[in-house]
Amino acid sequence: MKALAETMVLNEILTQKRKDLEELKRRFPLHRLRQTAEKSSRSPVRSFKKAISGTRGINLVCEIKKASPSEGILREDFQPLRIAGYYEHAGAKAISILTETHYFKGRPSYLKTVRQVTSLPILRKDFILESFQIYESVLLEADAYLLIASILTEEELSSLIKLGRRFELDALVEVHTVEDLKKAESAGAELIGINNRNLQTLEVDVKNAQSIIPHVPKGIPIVVESGLKTYTDLMSYKSLGVHSFLVGTHLMRSPDIVGAVEELLGKRHSS
Repeated sequence: MKALAETMVLNEILTQKRKDLEELKRRFPLHRLRQTAEKSSRSPVRSFKKAISGTRGINLVCEIKKASPSEGILREDFQPLRIAGYYEHAGAKAISILTETHYFKGRPSYLKTVRQVTSLPILRKDFILESFQIYESVLLEADAYLLIASILTEEELSSLIKLGRRFELDALVEVHTVEDLKKAESAGAELIGINNRNLQTLEVDVKNAQSIIPHVPKGIPIVVESGLKTYTDLMSYKSLGVHSFLVGTHLMRSPDIVGAVEELLGKRHSS
């Protein structure tokens, strides 16, 4: 029964997202949004891909999110601008921002406001299903966006990746299985996120990425996501050739965010 209920959470999120999109499109039709995005004079895009492609140290993508369906409220004292400052000061390479409003308590507006207080690239993390959200991401000045392979067809993935490229935005394509990875490859993904969390059951297996990493083509940067809490966790993946990691829940729950980031980077590690 628990597994069934958790599977229903993803379905609920996607159903709600489609309702939200229909309402948005009634208020701001797609053709108007597209025209506005194409004419926008946004500030220069910061390369997310470049930021997480270094191979010398650890590239941390630190996440700003108030809540999650599996954990509930993560941080009562939730101040996105201050958190972004902590992340940059501590050595993050990029910032991920949850913009889904119902289940993660995010806001799309966080993208633009956080970008004004940091020099780091901003990744929009949401359940992106169609082009409307890419144009919206352009106007909100995201530098990159997440695409989840399991909820999109290969054709949808390909189309959404290409649309982002028109605006110089990077698409981080998230996979959980080898089948997801094959779909992402066929769609033209240039950045792969491997999620240790199964979105159907919400369960985390910190070894999941280890089984998928060998199948990722050489030259494609990998970002490992979910279940990462310690420097040792990250170093176990570095031995497999992975240098980039997305961490959210652990940091949001930490009373000392700067200290938590520094520990993950090995700055406070003692053997």
